[in-house]
Amino acid sequence: MASKEEEKTSGYKRRSAGQWAVAWRRFKRNKAGVVGLIIVLGVLFVGIFGSFFAPFPARPDPGAYEPFSVGDVRQPPSLKYPFGTSAIGTDIFSDVIHGTKYSLYVGIIVTLITMFVAIIIGSIAGFYSGWVDNILMRITEVFLVFPSLLFILVLVRIFTLTVGDPFWIIPIIGLKIPAGLTIVTFVLAAFNWASDARMVRGEFLRVRELEFIEAEKALGASNTRIIFRHILPNILSSIIVVASLTIAYAILVEAAVSFLGFGDPNSVTWGQILQENYSDMRVVWWAEIFPGLAILITVFGFNLLGDGLSDAFNPRLRD
Repeated sequence: MASKEEEKTSGYKRRSAGQWAVAWRRFKRNKAGVVGLIIVLGVLFVGIFGSFFAPFPARPDPGAYEPFSVGDVRQPPSLKYPFGTSAIGTDIFSDVIHGTKYSLYVGIIVTLITMFVAIIIGSIAGFYSGWVDNILMRITEVFLVFPSLLFILVLVRIFTLTVGDPFWIIPIIGLKIPAGLTIVTFVLAAFNWASDARMVRGEFLRVRELEFIEAEKALGASNTRIIFRHILPNILSSIIVVASLTIAYAILVEAAVSFLGFGDPNSVTWGQILQENYSDMRVVWWAEIFPGLAILITVFGFNLLGDGLSDAFNPRLRD
């Protein structure tokens, strides 16, 4: 470490580490958080590049049923089929790989929509308070007390039955997105924002009373500047932590919805694989174990990552 005299002679003055640098240093020392990050990166890698090394294509491509065409139905794990084959004659290993991108699709889209709505509702309620806060929080409480899973199942069934084409094609880029799974995603997001909105509101109420916010108001800063330049950056760490946990929650709920038979039959999610083979579980136990392990490992990874980020951003912890 350079002395004060050396710093003066060299013309260099040490700068204190920023919030993000300190958080990253804390996070690297959190072994559980690092393990969670490795798991999440591995899942993301499989979700992005899995189609290139999966032995069979994703359904509804006819090639996905090639094991059925050669009579390899309900085959146990082997060198040819590492995770065995399902009761309908598909390769479980390929199904699990393809299911990764669909599960991540649900988790990420649900989280983006959830956090967007939560930030809008929570920031308005927390910043303006008064009657605005009362109205928005009463609406939020209505969503909190709803039996959300029941409404999700009913709405998903209604909307998926009205879908004609299994995939929607985005113009210009020609990207195909699963129609039924997208509907499931939006319904999940519609019932998942309320608790996060209350968190954002609480953080706004806390930061709004700090001295530097009062100084900004005294200097005549606009509400928009205070919200987007000062309050939101100071609560971004909490939002990141909640977002990582929301991804895990969304993946788990989608798996439950699909397992109960309300998912998109045209999308091979992990819950869909569990649902298809549940009736033959005693015979094709491997078709239940491997998708279940995929859900367990992914949710576990995101939860470890969220806990690690929470500790890293916690201002009460000493560096």
